[in-house]
Amino acid sequence: MDRITLGNDEFEGRNNAYVLADENSETPKSRDDKLALVDTGLATEGIRAELREGLAERGYAFSDVDDIVLTHFHVDHAGLAGEIQSESGATVYAHEADAPLVEQEPDAVAALEERRREYLDRWGVPDDAQESLLEFLERAAHLEGEPAEVTPIEDGEVLEVGGRTLEAVHAPGHAAGLCCFEVETGGRSDAFVGDAVLPVYTPNVGGADARVDRPLEKYLTTLRRLADREYDRLWPGHRDPIDDPRDRALEIVDHHRERSEEVLGILEEHGPANAWEVSAHLFGDLEGIHIVHGPGEAFAHLDYLRREGTLSVSEERYRLGE
Repeated sequence: MDRITLGNDEFEGRNNAYVLADENSETPKSRDDKLALVDTGLATEGIRAELREGLAERGYAFSDVDDIVLTHFHVDHAGLAGEIQSESGATVYAHEADAPLVEQEPDAVAALEERRREYLDRWGVPDDAQESLLEFLERAAHLEGEPAEVTPIEDGEVLEVGGRTLEAVHAPGHAAGLCCFEVETGGRSDAFVGDAVLPVYTPNVGGADARVDRPLEKYLTTLRRLADREYDRLWPGHRDPIDDPRDRALEIVDHHRERSEEVLGILEEHGPANAWEVSAHLFGDLEGIHIVHGPGEAFAHLDYLRREGTLSVSEERYRLGE
């Protein structure tokens, strides 16, 4: 699979943009060739230059891109989509749950921000930490890039892009509209997975998208669904390909089981606590985007354990037992 590795100093390490082109075509792009990208990277000067250079090495330019397939709305995956679309007229595809955010619709953006503020209060995040997070988000606002006009897609939809056939596999948890895209390549069944499964660390659940109800429950369902599809290789949004897809997906399931046990141990040792306090025991001091990711992940586990009947909650403080 042809990928362009892009820097990412703002969030969680190297991003991947995947280049899909008609296997029978020769560069530079001819009139009848179809060129597609899966994800685009951040809208920064450096990443923009890296993506342009990577395409140029293959004989392409932004203006040659026919289709952009986005795994989800986060800016390190969708940031340059609008700009590329402006230059090329490319069709941009994203799951219907994330499409309004990629389009930067004011109502959708405001609703997400309001939901995040509500959760930060519920989780017990102190005012100074919330202010620090707001300052970080304001500094990072330029990373969103230009809004794109999006063609919404849903689970099971089939796209013909870049000479390939992609099937959308809805994979909520990290984001409400996160989609993987199954593709046949060289006789193998592979998938582009964005941040659904990553090779080194585990994707944040609970803080990365405040719109997701029952985030851990949904994410575990996603992981088991991907494991059951028994792909040969996964092409993640960050870092290197995953050659043992089923094992890696189930390893992350085990990680969350262990994390839930760790949360129970914290409550047993320290007594009732809110999500921010549990987060402090799990992750220590937090800064930047982790001010929402840390308590969000703690909440995802607390919420999951409460729904299982293992914990009870009163005034946003969780305790052992019903």
